[in-house]
Order: sequence, then C-alpha cells, then structure tokens
Amino acid sequence: MKYSGISGESFEVVNITSENCYVLKESKKSELTLLWFTENANELIIDTQPMTFDKNTLITLTEFHQVRPVKITGLKMLRFNRPFYCIIDHDSEVGCRGVLFFGSSTLPRLQPSEKEIELLEAVWKMLLLEMESKDELQLEMLQMMLKRILILCIRIYKQQHYISELDQSKADIIRAFNYLVETHFREKHTVAEYAELLFKSPKTLANLFSKMGSKSPLQYIQERILLEARRALTYTDKPIAEIGEELGFNDIQSFSRFFKKQQGLSPSDFRAAK
Repeated sequence: MKYSGISGESFEVVNITSENCYVLKESKKSELTLLWFTENANELIIDTQPMTFDKNTLITLTEFHQVRPVKITGLKMLRFNRPFYCIIDHDSEVGCRGVLFFGSSTLPRLQPSEKEIELLEAVWKMLLLEMESKDELQLEMLQMMLKRILILCIRIYKQQHYISELDQSKADIIRAFNYLVETHFREKHTVAEYAELLFKSPKTLANLFSKMGSKSPLQYIQERILLEARRALTYTDKPIAEIGEELGFNDIQSFSRFFKKQQGLSPSDFRAAK
C-alpha cells in the first residue's frame, strides 16, 4: 500500500516475503525505512555485513544503507521520504534525531516487550485502515500514525540503551553529537572538533558516553568514517585515493593506514575480497 501526495510526499506500508523482497533495495534519496520482522531467521546483508533477524526485532535504515536480502521469512516495512515527514523538522516532537535514523554506523535494533508489541500492533492496524482512506485528511492522519510508531520506537530504544537514566540535557547532547557526526564526518575526525561545536569539552563527551556503557565518541566517529569507506569500496569504482580525499584524508597513505587499522585489511585488499 502506497500513498503519493501532490507535493512529492511518499509513504508506503509493505508486507515483505521472499517473492517481493527486491523492494528492500529500492530506497531513494531522502527515504527512511523501518523494518519489523514477523518471523525468525531473516537474513540480510547490510553495508557488506551479513545479519540475522528474528521475530519482533525492529531496525531502522537511512537512504545510505545498502541492503541485500539473502533469506526472507517475513517482515513488515514502513518507508517514507522527507516531504512526507521530516525527522529533523519534527525532532522537538519526536526526539529521534541521532537515535533511530542518524549515527548510522551502528544499526539500531529494537527488541520490544510483549506489551510494547501489543501497542505497535494496534497502531499498525490503525495505520493500515487509514491507508485505505481517500479524503483530504488522509495525509495528516498518516503522519500522525507514523509519529506514534516512531515515538513508541524511541521509547523502546531509550529503555534498551538506558538513555532514560540520563537527565534530558545530557541525552540531548548525545543526540546532537550523533547528528553532528552524521553531518560532518567527512571533514571532522576528532572529538575536539565536535566538542567545540557543542560548546563542551572532549572529557565531558567521553564521560557522557561512558555513563551509557557505550562506545567512546572517537569510536563513533571512526566507525562512521569506516562505514562510508566500506560502502565506497564495495559499491563504487572510485579510485582509493579519491575515496580517501572525499573522507577528509590528506593523502592515500593516511587513509590506507586508518582503514587497515580499523578493518584489518588495506583498502585494495578489502575491495579485492568483495
């Protein structure tokens, strides 16, 4: 089921099986995707990494994720573009910037409880009913349904990652950091550069991430750069020197050293192995 608006709005809800799993590879510019696995043992390759997903796991994907289905036993998909619902513009309401769809070096996995699954299923059912409406209020109603689903997912994510244990101002700093990394990882490679943008010290950022029991800020930065490097080496024919330059490295040697330290292979060996 798909909604297409007169101003370029696009929103689709699809039950995916082995027969139509090709739609997972069709994400376009500015589209964001939520996948809800309804059966066990689904296998996907996401950004060259093989992954398995069981029943009632949810994941979120941006337009930048490269997805290849290997084995699909059952899942539900929501996909929408920025004209339909802009995550950044609605951030103050939904609070998902830097949580679900940004900082995409780490794929968010949500594991809802039985009660949370019941809530998601109820909203999803209402969404499907609204997809069949064809009046002037349909766009607004669909946006409301999507917002409810995103809010539920944010709550699940925060509970899983103990974000709720931090006060709101500290959680906002972490979210802002993740979003800034997504925006600037090609030219800013140090924690100090992001700390300056946030008017914080590098030590403050390190302490906040430590309280979450999470990776360090530097690891987030490096993993985001590495992810983009792997994507370029796998899915494009760009010369290695050009990839390194686009990612902010001064020369091919410094890029190669970074990539080999993080990945365990040189860029040329990584590309040859794919």
